[in-house]
Amino acid sequence: MDKKGVLRWQKGKQEVALFGVNYTTPFAYSYRAHQKLGVPHEQAIAQDVYHLARLGVDAFRVHVWDVEITDTTGNLLENEHLRLLDFLVNQLKQRGIKIILTPIAYWNNGYPEKDTGTGFSSIYSKSQAYTNPHAIAAQERYLTQFLNHRNPYTQQLNRADPNIIAFEVCNEPKYHKPEAEITSFADRMAQAIRATGCRKPVFYNVSENPDVYEAVLNAKVDGLTFQWYPQGLVSNHTLRGNFLPFVDQYPIPYRQDARFTSKAKMVYEFESADIIQPVMYPFMARSLREAGFQWATQFAYDPLAIAYANTEYQTHYLNLAYTPAKALSLLIAGKVFRNVKRGQTFGRYPQDSVFNGFHVSYRRGLSEMNTPEEFYYTANTATAPAQAAKLQHVAGVGSSAVVRYSGTGAYFLDKLASGVWRLEVMPDAVAIRDPFERASLSKPVTQILWNEQPLQIELSDLGQNFSLKGLNEGNTAQTQATAGSTTVRPGVYLLAAAGKSTTAFTAQTAFHHLKLGEFVAPAPSALGPQVRHTAPAQAMTGQPLRIAATLTGLAPTDSVFLVAQHYYGRTRTLPMTSTAYATVETTVPADLLYAGQLRYWIVLRKGAQALTFPGGFSGQPRDWDYTHPEHYEVPIVGPGTPLPLFQANQDQDRIEAQGIAPNTWTDYVTMPDGALALRLLQGPPRPGQPAPTGPAASLRVYFGDRMATRQPDLTNLKELVVRARSSQPNARVTVTLATKDAHAYSASLPLGAEMQEVRIPLSAFQPAPLLLVPRPYPGFLPLTFQAASQPPFKLANAEVLQVVWDAAPATGTPVNVDIEWVFLRR
Repeated sequence: MDKKGVLRWQKGKQEVALFGVNYTTPFAYSYRAHQKLGVPHEQAIAQDVYHLARLGVDAFRVHVWDVEITDTTGNLLENEHLRLLDFLVNQLKQRGIKIILTPIAYWNNGYPEKDTGTGFSSIYSKSQAYTNPHAIAAQERYLTQFLNHRNPYTQQLNRADPNIIAFEVCNEPKYHKPEAEITSFADRMAQAIRATGCRKPVFYNVSENPDVYEAVLNAKVDGLTFQWYPQGLVSNHTLRGNFLPFVDQYPIPYRQDARFTSKAKMVYEFESADIIQPVMYPFMARSLREAGFQWATQFAYDPLAIAYANTEYQTHYLNLAYTPAKALSLLIAGKVFRNVKRGQTFGRYPQDSVFNGFHVSYRRGLSEMNTPEEFYYTANTATAPAQAAKLQHVAGVGSSAVVRYSGTGAYFLDKLASGVWRLEVMPDAVAIRDPFERASLSKPVTQILWNEQPLQIELSDLGQNFSLKGLNEGNTAQTQATAGSTTVRPGVYLLAAAGKSTTAFTAQTAFHHLKLGEFVAPAPSALGPQVRHTAPAQAMTGQPLRIAATLTGLAPTDSVFLVAQHYYGRTRTLPMTSTAYATVETTVPADLLYAGQLRYWIVLRKGAQALTFPGGFSGQPRDWDYTHPEHYEVPIVGPGTPLPLFQANQDQDRIEAQGIAPNTWTDYVTMPDGALALRLLQGPPRPGQPAPTGPAASLRVYFGDRMATRQPDLTNLKELVVRARSSQPNARVTVTLATKDAHAYSASLPLGAEMQEVRIPLSAFQPAPLLLVPRPYPGFLPLTFQAASQPPFKLANAEVLQVVWDAAPATGTPVNVDIEWVFLRR
């Protein structure tokens, strides 16, 4: 590290820029889950590290569960957890992935189960860790022994291993004033590390306790660590809408302080929690480079063996096999992190959506890298390669001008020589449930399928009649393309132009940090056909209704039908067609859509067998003895019918409602007439706590899906109607409508003490800042975003509703705002 706080490689003095993940299989829940499933830990680690290398990861960090490898006095225990960490370190080293270890986690090991750890962190709280003399001594003893531990696989001491480039003392400590104790503790821990003879940079967490940040700035450490959870954690459902403004910048309040600028900076954890969109990571990487960071590691990469259920941390979900598009966005983000210069800026969203050969689009669900030698994308793209003839690496999900592929898994093309390429194809992955709901190993959220999929490749040096030969173990495929087209199953293949010799390339040939024949993929899920579908909120009278669903297990000889019934009227059986892999759709004709209710079922026929969804029951709804009551239903409404955006009695699991200011929270209560309402509450300030200012609590609702079937009728909807009340006179409540491009438009919501319907003309909505909720973490990050310019409000572009209550004057009792429903009306 130089005198300006910049990490540099000893050889060549180039700046360090490393990007990767956290990963936890040696410890805690992940260790136990592998044990429960009978998956050998070493096998799991080796497979996952291969995938990390495949994604271009070059940085790894983990907070070591000290509670599992120490006794209560801080002595290091030579046990299975420590051995597996050693094994993991060696695997990472073989793949060229650099490491920063955080020896002290302070957590016990239970989440989401019961704690069983017995080390010093099991008896000392975070507050005691830096104030209790016995706890401090235990940590010093442990740090000394941990840094002097010799890894039996690498034969290196942890402090001396060149692949371990630094240490972060502890994970997310908990501090309070006075600050002198904090500085003293940080200095003692750093000295314990240096006393072992370690000369590597020592980092310390500064963002977890923003009220005492100066105590850490004053500490004798080499670097500072931060985290980034831009829309909070654990929403218990997928967050929808445009969250790119949440990751548009990472402004640190004390970024001009000399004590800050003289230290190295790392982000030990970041994540776009509860979001599956493959657009967040590249934006985060760019913003972190603008803020001056040289290291960033996502938390946490899901182990392959348990990713099918997303049980490790349900608010996170990242795995190459199970979340292919999101995983490729991590690959692209790593390229962003290494490509963008430290401190480089590109303006503010949306101006910064295209930069340095990268493109990020929320509307298209696309992150893309397009340079002369590399072309990566997370969804179908019409972008032409920058210089197709110079391409060396291609990776994608979906199709492009280079690769047309019908599967849903990721694929990689790497040039080995002129006219010789390595192709790696992952299995199809299909989301069958919301991965961020309550999790269980008995509840798969993604289905893996191995299919023969059409593939067409357009690479000039490969030609139209290239040969294809299986390379991975058990892959005996051998064929020749016709007009650039062939079919492939999951595996690794050697592609060669006509007449090209491939004798120099075998399964054991090294390629960067891989071997050509390496391949890791999960077995097909033993689930049978699955359907994922949510009925539309409304259908319009006299308008055809398109119904689409995710359906797996559909063979070429199978047929799919929609049984549609106007309750209690006519019933029609309509054929459904496959429009893309695992997607079927049909259109319910207008003559069935008169005012009332449409009920329907999806029927998969396999020969003489029929399966009906929802439920996957044998038989079909028109059978006389089909007794299952499950069905899909949608109300059929006329023009100008109110469109519900939020109903407290129905929408609890699809909204985000939270307190923002201190001592605020949300609840559900019944009104005198029995109706259910969402309650936003503000309690009295605690002793010594200043009166709150700014937003107190909010409701956020994504309603873009509800607009889809009402598009022809939107011009008839002229006002927003809110049924609500306030216990506080003159409450300051604002209603905001945000668009797909994150433009926000707000209007005041006057409320009285009695429940009432408040009508707001859509013409009253004016450009305003967008409140960034769920709230970003750390808390010093901006709470609002406003685009530099905004077009006039257009309802057709709206997709998010916010109701924001500003903090009320302090009182001795809680005050509240109650919201029953919000509708769009004519």
